[in-house]
Amino acid sequence: MVELQKTIEQAWEDRSLLEKEESLSAIREVINLLDQGEIRVAEPDGDGGWKVNDWVKKAVVLYFPTQKMEAFSVGPFHFHDKIPLKSNYAETGVRVVPHAIARHGSYLEKGVIMMPSYVNIGAWVGAGTMVDTWATVGSCAQIGRNVHLSGGVGIGGVLEPLQATPTIIEDNCFIGSRCIVVEGVRVEREAVLGANVVLTQSTHIIDVTGTEPVTYKGRIPSRSVVIPGTYTKQFPAGEYQVACALIIGKRKETTDKKVSLNNALRDFDVAV
Repeated sequence: MVELQKTIEQAWEDRSLLEKEESLSAIREVINLLDQGEIRVAEPDGDGGWKVNDWVKKAVVLYFPTQKMEAFSVGPFHFHDKIPLKSNYAETGVRVVPHAIARHGSYLEKGVIMMPSYVNIGAWVGAGTMVDTWATVGSCAQIGRNVHLSGGVGIGGVLEPLQATPTIIEDNCFIGSRCIVVEGVRVEREAVLGANVVLTQSTHIIDVTGTEPVTYKGRIPSRSVVIPGTYTKQFPAGEYQVACALIIGKRKETTDKKVSLNNALRDFDVAV
């Protein structure tokens, strides 16, 4: 792996090396390892945080200019792209409903269910996760185990800048319909996002459960129950309402995950 990383780093600094078979072989090997789940663009660091493997992201970026456009058909559907689609779903234990597409170089653990949806290259999706109808998982996004991405959810991709952390949804999260999570935002384990919550790195995430508001940016704390909201901001032309996310409660850590989710939605009257 050290030699593989060295070859990728050299090709990144000197693009003329992309004409050499050694570099091309190394790039293809990285994509294949991603596809098999042997490596990840980002992974837990063992201390509650996440480590980004920049050299793996570089390999994904380099993969595009080294691949030739190719026409191919899947049943009655016809495509023209540089990257093939995943296959062997039966062997890997993944359920894929017609019109669902995952690109080669993404990884789906056993037990993933893809309704008509899309998973892009570099993404990692954990066991037991449901990618519901028309949900999209962007390039290099990391989706944990037993996550539910509801209909129309948009999880943003990130390849550049290379030091940027991919968008991360941790284990046992529920992401409500039409939510948008982009720009490397991290949703920590067991959080519940109600329908239409939009999270970017600049979104104010305001915990309103105490006597004073507490504002976060870039992450949803674990077990939070979140709904869309607004706050008042002063502009030269006057005061206007700006979108934010409101933390209105917590799922109980001691309660079974499914029971806790149902209780959270019922107790706080969250739309999903």
